[in-house]
Amino acid sequence: MSEGSLFFEGKGRVQQSLLRIARRLDELQIPYAVAGGMALFAHGYQRFTDDIDILMTRDDLERMHEALDGRGWIRPFSTSKNLRDAQTGVKIEFLIAGGFPGDGKPKPVAFPIPEKVAIEKDGIKYVNLPTFVELKLASGLSGQNREKDLVDVGELISTLQLPDSFANQLNSFVREPFLTLWRKANVGKRRFVLDLNVAGNRLQDMFDDGIILEGDLQDENARLVTTNPVLAKKYGMEDETESLN
Repeated sequence: MSEGSLFFEGKGRVQQSLLRIARRLDELQIPYAVAGGMALFAHGYQRFTDDIDILMTRDDLERMHEALDGRGWIRPFSTSKNLRDAQTGVKIEFLIAGGFPGDGKPKPVAFPIPEKVAIEKDGIKYVNLPTFVELKLASGLSGQNREKDLVDVGELISTLQLPDSFANQLNSFVREPFLTLWRKANVGKRRFVLDLNVAGNRLQDMFDDGIILEGDLQDENARLVTTNPVLAKKYGMEDETESLN
C-alpha cells in the first residue's frame, strides 16, 4: 500500500512519528501543541502532509534537544532547531512561542504558549481550532508563497461548515480575511444584514447572539450580518443574496 493511502488511513510514517514524539514529550513533561498539516488533519480537513509542526517555548525546545538528540531523533544540521525521526525519516519542525507566523515580522498574531491553546485528541495535543485558523491566516497574509494557508482555511470553512460568527473568536487582525474566505465558500447562501447605525442599544445583545460586524464600530458603512433566519427575524434584519466572483 502506498504511503499516501496509509496516511489517509492514519497509519502512515507521519502518524507513527507524531505518536512517538508526542509520547516522549509527555514523558519529559514538556508542553507542546501540534500545528501545521497534522493539526489540519485532526481538525477535519484531510490533506496529505509529509512533516510535523510542533509549537513549544524556546526553553522547552532546549530541554527537548538535550533529552532527544541522538536518541532516535537527529538534527538535520548541528545548529538546527528541527529534528528528523531516525526510524521513519519524517522531519519535525518546531514553532517557537512568541515568534510570528508567515514572514516572521511582528504582527498582532504571534505563536502562543502551547499550554494556553492545546486541546487533546487521541492522546495527542493540538492547537485549538480558533488559534489554528488565526495562525494560518496570519501566515497566508504575510508569508511569501504561503497562499496554501489561506486555501486551508477556506477548506476548513467548507468542510466544518463554520458559521460566519466564528470570526468573533478570532483576532481582529485576521477577522475580515476570514470573512472574505467565508463569503467565497458560501456564494449564493442567504445573508441577513442590518446597518450598524440602526442597531442602537441592541448591539451588545446582537453580538452575544453571534451576529458579526463587517467593518468596525467607527465605520458609518459597517453592517451587522448573520445567516441565521431566526436571529434575522428577531432583530429585523434584511435578506440579502450576495453573489461573489
